[in-house]
Amino acid sequence: MAFNIERGLFKLEFTDHHAVLGVPLDAAPNDIRKRYLKISRRLHPDSCTAESEPVKQQASQLFAKLVNPAYEHLFGEQSRAEHNALLSRMGKRLVQEQNKIEIHSEAAKKLSKSGNLDVEYKTALQSLAEKEYEALDRVLEQIAEISELNLIYLLRKATLGQSTKAPQTPPKSTTAAGTANPPGKGTAPVTEKKIEKQETSPTETYCRRAADYLDKNYPAKALLEMKDALKMEPNNSRCHALLAMAYWKQDQGTMAKIHMNQALKFNPQEPTALEVKKLMEKLAEKSASAAKKKEAEKNSGGLFRLFRGGKNPEKKEKKK
Repeated sequence: MAFNIERGLFKLEFTDHHAVLGVPLDAAPNDIRKRYLKISRRLHPDSCTAESEPVKQQASQLFAKLVNPAYEHLFGEQSRAEHNALLSRMGKRLVQEQNKIEIHSEAAKKLSKSGNLDVEYKTALQSLAEKEYEALDRVLEQIAEISELNLIYLLRKATLGQSTKAPQTPPKSTTAAGTANPPGKGTAPVTEKKIEKQETSPTETYCRRAADYLDKNYPAKALLEMKDALKMEPNNSRCHALLAMAYWKQDQGTMAKIHMNQALKFNPQEPTALEVKKLMEKLAEKSASAAKKKEAEKNSGGLFRLFRGGKNPEKKEKKK
């Protein structure tokens, strides 16, 4: 089943994944995931409540060919960054080709004249997203409307950006007489401060919740959190370590060992993974000690029977 959308950003040969999921162009990873899960409950074959088989098949196709690819593009850190870079270039292209743009939806037309761009964009998008997947026969139409909204938002953002840009020249430090101070004297030269943005891993929230569940001895809940987290970051050592601990607390040693090894592979100093390793080593030592003790008792019992309880065959022969 082919899904052809010929409006909005799609008309410019650009796959508008944000429109497919019904999320704003600046949506955070957590919001993207929440939206994806909500759509999944509606379309996924295991949870779809459609009565007829054709409708179920349509829902499954939408989920597999539109929703899943959109989520994979927008949730992964690298793919999302690449997609956002394409969006930025698309905004510049729209400014150059704005005379060729055709808009059909009322929401997009209204946004093109809006005075409060960001607020009205998100309000209109939320309204469209609420009914995006209600009627499956209108899903493509709804996606097209959202994509037109995204197009206008991108265009206006790019236009505003161009109109507000002005050439910047570094300020000169001068004396009261109006002459420039030599370096090292008078007023200190103005230096640009670099503000480093601290990036937070999208899995951090999941890890915090999982660690909290483990502290409260709810390993099953921690398992669920970490399985979701690993879908986002398969190579995250902390995720594997917490998952290993959750399996360990559920007496699933084999699975605990697998994820412990994965965690140490990505980070040999991962604290939780090392803790699981220590617990495993202690259990192995305890098991080995118990096995040796059992074997010793067995051997000791055999010798006791041989020298104390066993019968002398020669004496038995004499009695005969």
